[in-house]
Amino acid sequence: MRNPFARALALAVIVLFLGGMMLRSDDMDVRRAIITTAKNAKQSLTSQRPLNEPELYTPVANVKPETNTTNTTNTSATALSPGTTEPIVSHTMTCDYDMERLKTWQQKYELQPKFEYTKRYLQISRQDIQRKSVTKLSQKFLPGKAKVVNVGKTYKPETCPEPLNVPVTKSPYPSTANASDFIFGVSTTYKRFNNPATSSINEWTYWLTDSQGNSNGGKLILMLLDASDAELMDAYERLTKVGIDVDVYQSDPTMEMAVRYLTLVPTLYNHPDRKGRKWIVTCDDDTFFPSFHALTERLEQYDHESPLYIGTFSEDVNNIDRHGSQAFGGAGVFLSVPLAKMVKENYESCKAEDKIKEANSGWGPQGDILLRKCIYENSETRLSLINDLWQLDLWGDPSGFYESGIKPLSLHHYRGGGWHIALPWHYTKIAHICGEDCTLQRFRTADDFVISTGFSVAQYPKGINFDLNQFERTFTAAPEDKGWNLDFKLGPQRQSLRGTGRKLSWDLQESTVNQDGTVTQVYVRKSGDQRWKTDTGAPMSKMDGLIELVWMP
Repeated sequence: MRNPFARALALAVIVLFLGGMMLRSDDMDVRRAIITTAKNAKQSLTSQRPLNEPELYTPVANVKPETNTTNTTNTSATALSPGTTEPIVSHTMTCDYDMERLKTWQQKYELQPKFEYTKRYLQISRQDIQRKSVTKLSQKFLPGKAKVVNVGKTYKPETCPEPLNVPVTKSPYPSTANASDFIFGVSTTYKRFNNPATSSINEWTYWLTDSQGNSNGGKLILMLLDASDAELMDAYERLTKVGIDVDVYQSDPTMEMAVRYLTLVPTLYNHPDRKGRKWIVTCDDDTFFPSFHALTERLEQYDHESPLYIGTFSEDVNNIDRHGSQAFGGAGVFLSVPLAKMVKENYESCKAEDKIKEANSGWGPQGDILLRKCIYENSETRLSLINDLWQLDLWGDPSGFYESGIKPLSLHHYRGGGWHIALPWHYTKIAHICGEDCTLQRFRTADDFVISTGFSVAQYPKGINFDLNQFERTFTAAPEDKGWNLDFKLGPQRQSLRGTGRKLSWDLQESTVNQDGTVTQVYVRKSGDQRWKTDTGAPMSKMDGLIELVWMP
């Protein structure tokens, strides 16, 4: 058969048939395995390139730098020898007004026909230094006043100011992460997988591949509810084409949701690709790991040969009081193989009807509770906390979290639906040329702008006379906010600057890794944003604003 998809389907059917003869029903408690391990088939599939694949990072060593631009200033990084992991780039700064592109942004983000526009270059300087919560720069963000552009006019090119020199740590790049110690399990619906607003393909591409179409060694087991055979195959093909090593199974629709979650553990443990791995990980389809090297290093501190249950609490003590003291699954739950074996051996009793009833916290049976009860009632293992994992049970404006300068090991609840909305796939593109530590790192300029890399650019026109090391309380706990719900995890938070006239912020809307090895970020501020008003209710600016940052390695 010359068609690779036909070969894949044939191999999948053969493996399914053999697996059905070899595996007992209690070894793989799923209704039907549509896709199983078939390495030859995957090699055929991953060699194909999709027509509508997500944007992938192109190694800058394989592309040509820009040349011959009008009225420009030259700045180039030193070329490195072949085989190095450092980007090789030669970029020419240009500060002309690309009106077609500005018109596109004006329409896309529904900006006023006249808006403030600032383009700023940043020169990355990777050094042997520690990552700081906030790094002070001696330069100003705005050497002059912000420019006002009218999309109906044209403008003469201008000379670029000197780039902001940004010192950062020599942290590893996402493309070099090795996730071969991990096998991940996610249970979701095909509808969520297929909907562009909730699909996780881009995010999974970041932390399960080298972003160049190759797996980083991590294995994903995807359990899809309400999916036809064709939809299961569609999910498999789309994920393997971007380099994700995945097997796709159909979830049992007769199971309680909490049981489907618990079922991930024996499914992962019994999977043939589990052998040789250290960690069995359950997480949600909106769980994101922004710094996989750091995550791996943290887990290396634990003895994976011991029965271990690792995760974090909700940030909200109300949720701990309501649901109990266990790992909250959206932040990621890490089980050592010995503990997963114990769960597998007790699976039937752990999902008994009385256990399901006991896992009902008043909000329906909870998978996190069912897993905790299975572990606590059948072993002496108790939860080990990693506080840099984040459940993010926060409502409202998430700026105070993402602008805090922390280095999170996981993110969650960023797709709205009652929770906050964030764009972690775009936030982390800077890591491809700057290193993982750069994501969400803060830089304070001499004129009191703070760049929270990948999330926002904030101006403090009355100065910064508060503690930047404290979270700004732009968010609330849910559903009951007592004012101190979040303090045990976040510490006491400083007062929000919303509506005080002391803060004006541009939020990231898109980020692009360019062919010349630079990264372009687009930040937008709307004049009607209720956050950016004075204490009298007047808007701090009557004009929309757009900031374009170009990062040069």
